[in-house]
Amino acid sequence: MAVNIKYKNSFFTTLFNDPDVLRELYGTLGGITLPPDAPVEINTLENVLYMDFVNDISFEIGGKLVILIEHQSTINPNMALRMLLYIARIFEKKLQGSTLYSKKRLTIPFPEFFVLYNGTDPFPDSAVLRLSDLFANRQDLGLPEKTHPFLELEVKIININEGKNTEIVNRCKKLAEYSFFVDKMRSYQKEGDNLEEAMKKTIYYCEKHAILKEYLRKHGSEVLNMLLEEWNMEDAKKVWREEAREEGREEGIAEGIVIGIEKGRDEGRLKERQRFFELLDQGLSAEEIKRQLSLENHDN
Repeated sequence: MAVNIKYKNSFFTTLFNDPDVLRELYGTLGGITLPPDAPVEINTLENVLYMDFVNDISFEIGGKLVILIEHQSTINPNMALRMLLYIARIFEKKLQGSTLYSKKRLTIPFPEFFVLYNGTDPFPDSAVLRLSDLFANRQDLGLPEKTHPFLELEVKIININEGKNTEIVNRCKKLAEYSFFVDKMRSYQKEGDNLEEAMKKTIYYCEKHAILKEYLRKHGSEVLNMLLEEWNMEDAKKVWREEAREEGREEGIAEGIVIGIEKGRDEGRLKERQRFFELLDQGLSAEEIKRQLSLENHDN
């Protein structure tokens, strides 16, 4: 279920992994004002990097269990399904020692799911992804068009790039400063600086202008390493996807997904394509994916 890599803190998680900050951030996302003493319990899955969620925070507040993801890549259309698997692990961890088969009714917190989008591809101010969007076509199953799904999960995506959702971003000082930090770093890159130089300049600029001042004072020596690792991984994923597309075109492995699934392909071929991109999302290179698919096909 989990990628076998030790969890590593990122810039995002160390910045927001604080009860006071999360209280303000959640109040901002929900459009509510929380009392300053509202308890916050952080319960992020920290033992493993799960579902390739590097920038993830899970916390409980006011009877709600909130899963918060910061996403730098193109929004994954399967995010609702990934969130379902994630929260199942959270509940499994939370309910350890509880008996699910007793006559006593268990009480679990009300779940909410947010993705803070910080990628470079165009995206609206906000959007909602639903698990039901991934379900098989109702008509193909012989169900009425308005059949209500027995299982649903909604993920609210909020674009936090500079100039987007300014009312939301400006209600939370840390979120506004984080958005500015990322935008400043990208602007240095557009001017011709390499990634490391852009990060160094951004850190220096923010320290000089008291942006994320306390955070940079406390974590200054770690920030550059965290950012380099995190952003290099994002760049690597883009390269892997391009490699995968090229190799997929040549070998026919991912062709249906890249240019649209062609009518008439058999079910086994479709599953292979879906498996291809599942492995890609887990961080495997194109070459490693080919080997894994070959092993799985051999076992079958």
